[in-house]
Amino acid sequence: MATVVIKRDDSKVDFDRTKIENAVFKAYKSVYDSNVKEAELRKRAENSTTDIVKEIEATGKKEIRVEEIQDIVEKVLMLKDQTVAKSYILYRHKKAEIRAFRASLGIPDDGLKLPINTLIVLASRYLLKGPDGKIAESPKQLFTRVSHYIAAAEKKFGKSDDETNALEMEFYDAITNFKFMPNSPTLMNAGTKLGQLSACFVLPVGDSIVEIFDAVKYAAIIHQSGGGTGFSFSRLRPTNDMVKSTGGVASGPVSFMKVFDIATEQVKQGGKRRGANMGILRVDHPSILDFIVAKENEGTLRNFNISVAITDEFMKALEANRDYSLVNPRNGKVVGKLNARAVWNLIITMAWKTGDPGLVFLDRINSSYSNPVPTLGPVESTNPCGEQPLYPYDSCNLGSINMAKMLKKNDGQYDIDWDELKRITRMGVRFLDNVIESNTYPLKEIEDVTKKIRRIGLGIMGWADMLIKLGIRYDSNEALMLAEKVMSFITENARKMSEELAEERGPFPAFKDSIWYKLGYKPLRNSTVTTIAPTGTISIIAGGASQGIEPIFSVVYMRNVHESLGSNLIEVNNEFEAMAIENNFYSDELMKKLAGRVSIQDVEEIPQEIRRLFVTAYDIAPEWHVRMQAAFQKYVDNAVSKTINFPSWATPQDIEKAYVLAYKLGCKGITVYRDSSKSVQVLQSVEQQKTLTEPSSKTIKSIKEKHAKGSVEPMTVSQIKSSAGGYVMEVQQAQQCPECGSNMIAAEGCYTCPKCGYSKCD
Repeated sequence: MATVVIKRDDSKVDFDRTKIENAVFKAYKSVYDSNVKEAELRKRAENSTTDIVKEIEATGKKEIRVEEIQDIVEKVLMLKDQTVAKSYILYRHKKAEIRAFRASLGIPDDGLKLPINTLIVLASRYLLKGPDGKIAESPKQLFTRVSHYIAAAEKKFGKSDDETNALEMEFYDAITNFKFMPNSPTLMNAGTKLGQLSACFVLPVGDSIVEIFDAVKYAAIIHQSGGGTGFSFSRLRPTNDMVKSTGGVASGPVSFMKVFDIATEQVKQGGKRRGANMGILRVDHPSILDFIVAKENEGTLRNFNISVAITDEFMKALEANRDYSLVNPRNGKVVGKLNARAVWNLIITMAWKTGDPGLVFLDRINSSYSNPVPTLGPVESTNPCGEQPLYPYDSCNLGSINMAKMLKKNDGQYDIDWDELKRITRMGVRFLDNVIESNTYPLKEIEDVTKKIRRIGLGIMGWADMLIKLGIRYDSNEALMLAEKVMSFITENARKMSEELAEERGPFPAFKDSIWYKLGYKPLRNSTVTTIAPTGTISIIAGGASQGIEPIFSVVYMRNVHESLGSNLIEVNNEFEAMAIENNFYSDELMKKLAGRVSIQDVEEIPQEIRRLFVTAYDIAPEWHVRMQAAFQKYVDNAVSKTINFPSWATPQDIEKAYVLAYKLGCKGITVYRDSSKSVQVLQSVEQQKTLTEPSSKTIKSIKEKHAKGSVEPMTVSQIKSSAGGYVMEVQQAQQCPECGSNMIAAEGCYTCPKCGYSKCD
């Protein structure tokens, strides 16, 4: 009988039958998980392991190599169940690939079982390197470094060493089990000399040459530290406007944007990724036409996303097909008019042609939770992907919950694990508040604003993966209902945790100037708590989770990241691979056939029921993309990053329908992309605020009564499916304040004006 196992590195360990049984059980589970109870699968694994051990004994060896054991496992499983054997062989093959990649990348083997693409991304950007440029830490050390550094902030608030260590382990377990992942700068910089942990910032751009180039300098500092930047260029005087100090004329916003773009080109973010910017211009700026066509020629402003800041006044003019006024920001005077329909058509045409500009609905943002402390506003810009409206010198500190990991089995079927979702939500809020406390800020002004309002953004990823596991099609009423249910649950529990942190640590300093104070809330630690970010690379790190709330792009695709990572990544959707094995249609030949396809709906080798679930971004009508964004936006404090995908044959009229629908359904912005409209794509196949007044006692009483009716109740998937037939997404109508005319914020059936404090309840 073998009593010793020789590992691949020639080290020796005691023979352990349970390790074989666990591996065999996983193979059985991957095939029969949905239709055989776990107890029966464990029994089958136990019986198979008994036969495997007999085969090992038959070798007569006292010491046996691990590879020999695996060969015997394959042999026994082939005799018992060829489908299970195929799953085990595929798993073994992947492990061999991963070991080879680890060695080629110079990553130490630390026992963490991570996919190849996760290792490639970590090696490229995240793992610390020594003076010789070689990798100097393992993934386990990285995640330990981050967890330890963020948990250490607890000691500032009186936590003991034991309590701090327990939280460190909670953070570490959530990250290494891919249940939660912080934004990239936190992973890169926590516990390092740089120490800059925020994902993005907004910098003001004033109208003087000094202010403009100060902004360029500050942006370079931020990009070097690993952050992205957003700018509003709406305060710059228009092209050919008078410059009194020189007697000359102004070159205009677009000209100066090119200066920012060139500077960005020269500075990689944190030395690890190229800088990213958002450029925004108000639709009533006299240079708006130049701005709309600024990216018509590919390669121009390549480090910018651009969006037009749309006002409610413009949308009214558009609806009435009339002219609207252009205002010179230098003096506030009306200097001309444009036809709203003509400007709108130009926006649509450019978006159809290039993907830019997107839209930011500025008045809606400023009359929402995105503007939590109106005296610091108004909000004029967002971060580069649009999900985080920010004040000047504000920052975003983001993290995402992997919804694919928030599931449990009930009678062989997946359902949402609401208890675990609540736990991870609460943990995520604590983690992100600690990030604000632990951060090294690139500018003193940014530190001041960030700590004054303590804005955080907890979001999700793995949404499409979760829907597939639940048997819910992405473009369905069930999915929209579930989106609202999940996001309201997360935001409510995040807000409750922020309330508890305020009791423990104190509220954010500007709380009494905030909308929350006027709406009758208890003190909060954070002015906002939720954001839906795109989760590009962190979704790869999290085992290849689907990005943000996006549908899957393809079941097998190439991620075009050669410029930033050094090599492109081939990815197979985790859930598709699992279902292909379970339903016995997996083969290397099929995976090769599917590579590069943006749809599998015509692939007859795949069962119809599987095809029904695996709808891709290009299978889904643009209307459903917008509706999904709107469903989440309904319960997100900040905003939602979502790309509305169009096939190459889409028309400008199709783009227009999406833009109009986004406005009607309450989105805070919209970004579109028509396939092949760019040669390179990532996935291939202000007036002074008035003093705020206290809300009426009637408002506060009404809100408390509505809160007393109970919190968001978890629903089972079967309840969602049975009630989805009557689901209707309402068109959002702005409520204007009768006192000052500003848009009011809706909360719990009440409306409060963030400018003058007027309130009413339905």
